[in-house]
Amino acid sequence: MEQKVFMVISSDIMGREEDIGKVVMKNFFETVKATKQIPHTIFFLNAGVKLTTLNEEVADILKDIELMGTEIYSCGTCLKHYNIEDKMKVGHRGASTQVVEALHDFKIVPVVTCPTLAP
Repeated sequence: MEQKVFMVISSDIMGREEDIGKVVMKNFFETVKATKQIPHTIFFLNAGVKLTTLNEEVADILKDIELMGTEIYSCGTCLKHYNIEDKMKVGHRGASTQVVEALHDFKIVPVVTCPTLAP
């Protein structure tokens, strides 16, 4: 039985260290693409929206994933917060509506985040 996956990406890095975290995040999306284990939808929020706007390498990978059938959304409030609304390279502007609907429509809602760094 196939399960529809809604993935939420809330950071532009994976893990705690920025330098390696950017590499790991890029590698994650490269692996998703290579294995063709694509989610139905990816929703980017908080600093995650930088991956669909400012990070050209990841945006190019995401374009390929989108062409494979994944719906990609970036949080409109977050784009506005970072003043990057006009910099989207892939996907569509989204809203919390997509997340709320996912709670009903999808079997799995994995969340990929970066833990808050302790001061």
